[in-house]
Amino acid sequence: MIPETPAFRSQDDVLRFLDDHQGLDVDALLPLPYPYHDWRDAPIGSLTADQQARYERGPDGVSALRIPKPASEDERTEAVARFLDGLRKLLTRENNWTFLQPLMLSLENCVQCHSCSDACPIFTSTGEAEVYRPSFRPEVLRRIIDRHLKPAGGLFPRLRGQDVALDWDTLARLAELAYRCTLCRRCAQVCPMGVDNALLTREIRKLFSQELGIHMPELHESGTLKQLATGSSTGLNPAGLQDIIEFAEEDIREKTGLSIRIPFDVEGAEYLVMHNAGEFLSWPENLQAFVIILSVAGVSWTMSTELLGYDSVNYGLFYDDVQYARIALKHHQVARKLGVKKMLVGECGHAHKALMPIADRLIPRDLYVPAESALVLLEDLVVNERLMLDPSRNDFPVTLHDPCNVTRSMGIVQPQREVLKRIAPRFREMEPHGVHNFCCGGGSGFAVNSSLNFPDWRTRVSGRIKFRQILEAFGDAPGPDVRKYVCAPCSNCKGQIRDLLRYYDAWDRSGLLYGGLVELVVNAMVDVQEGFLEWELH
Repeated sequence: MIPETPAFRSQDDVLRFLDDHQGLDVDALLPLPYPYHDWRDAPIGSLTADQQARYERGPDGVSALRIPKPASEDERTEAVARFLDGLRKLLTRENNWTFLQPLMLSLENCVQCHSCSDACPIFTSTGEAEVYRPSFRPEVLRRIIDRHLKPAGGLFPRLRGQDVALDWDTLARLAELAYRCTLCRRCAQVCPMGVDNALLTREIRKLFSQELGIHMPELHESGTLKQLATGSSTGLNPAGLQDIIEFAEEDIREKTGLSIRIPFDVEGAEYLVMHNAGEFLSWPENLQAFVIILSVAGVSWTMSTELLGYDSVNYGLFYDDVQYARIALKHHQVARKLGVKKMLVGECGHAHKALMPIADRLIPRDLYVPAESALVLLEDLVVNERLMLDPSRNDFPVTLHDPCNVTRSMGIVQPQREVLKRIAPRFREMEPHGVHNFCCGGGSGFAVNSSLNFPDWRTRVSGRIKFRQILEAFGDAPGPDVRKYVCAPCSNCKGQIRDLLRYYDAWDRSGLLYGGLVELVVNAMVDVQEGFLEWELH
């Protein structure tokens, strides 16, 4: 049954609905528990007059994409034609070689029961703002397909309930709305028909990227293209990597008393360790912790200095199949060249999904190298006592954030918990957790977007329910007098949680620190001097 909202009646009503919702009421946002019962959110910043003149904005007044406004009516018309051409390609096996089958199933089987709505953290956090309903974007896409691509689509559209004409305004709004979903897939998890609204949203992104060149600049120009050109999405090149490594080795000696050399380009090692290179610059202690654990445990491993060989980031996973494949192929080529047995994926959620279940579908057998999650290896090292640990060193409250791409997309749930049970005596779960977790709010590349007013939306809206979960997990010690640790084994999630804690002044107000899992392991290792963790907000 089609919901009784103005968004789904006619094209005029769609545009009127979107135009009438050019801002969000921050007073309607999900309330937070003590010590944030009196918290007042500042409104999401408005675009400046110059920005509004230059860029299209979304139906909530937010701009994630910085879409330039067309200079002429001809440009608008051409964009619509290119969109329709791309949509035809999207629905063919020859052109959609990754996700055609689940795409078609999701397009055809939605019954508009809205079971997905309550599962969506963004829809819930905004007090159920209709524009964020998980089925909204896919339903607009279905109606475009029905009217413009199906043989009888143009006949009596009002009688068929499919009256969504297509013009530039509709395209611009749809493109922006595709970036109001973190692709966490909680909606797919609860759908009785198996519809994956997150996949549909990602395919909308792909269409805009591959056919119209519309994508989040932080994912494409500052992400994929920079990575292909320099070696890393951070701009870190092989020469700069050497400086980072020298610093890491020196810092390990000062912090732990251990003298460790990081192995590079070792042929035939068991593992090629693949990190999100953002760790090297923003959280060097995570890289250092991996180095300490693998070295002390006697694991055969190496890192690579070859272009792209040291950065597991693959932002194409979020927006573009072609860009995804360019990075994935290079990762496997580097591993194959070194002759390693496996790639070991560090604490990065999307790298897990990119290097394992998706690459498994695409990489030619003559290039393929298996990949393994570092969480699985870490469990083996801890449970089988290949590391000597003193859990009393971590005698403070700890909770665990489950990265969506690790847990819900891949089912890696227990290894990290088995580790925490042995190293963190005051560990407690968030609710819900595991495969039912809520996204950090920075998923699908959102955590790296810092332009215009999108960061305001990300901290106030998409990350709000995760921040509430964190507070509730530490409800027995809410104040700043007790230091508390949010364990987030994912670079992307750590970036988002960092921004959440800063926005909510969470160190001073609630004593919250965040970090990865390997840092907690090293903090408990008896081979290491005490005090590896630094109790301050990064």
